[in-house]
Amino acid sequence: MSDQVCLIEGCSARAYAPAGTASLCKTHFLAYLAWRRKRGAGLFAKYAAMTMEERDAIVAEWRKSVTVEEPPSPQPAQNR
Repeated sequence: MSDQVCLIEGCSARAYAPAGTASLCKTHFLAYLAWRRKRGAGLFAKYAAMTMEERDAIVAEWRKSVTVEEPPSPQPAQNR
């Protein structure tokens, strides 16, 4: 899994943990766990028994709430 990158568009970090049939970087994986916990203990416990296809649907729902912040572009030096 080390040659894979995060499934979140715009994130180029290395894959850390699976999320359905894809993988997430550590930062996004921790955010995904927090989101699942907020959805309730039932989803968090049920997730372990889900198939990868069922997990993909949950990940797709979570992805809609994720925004990747791009680093600010460097400002050109101004001549004075």
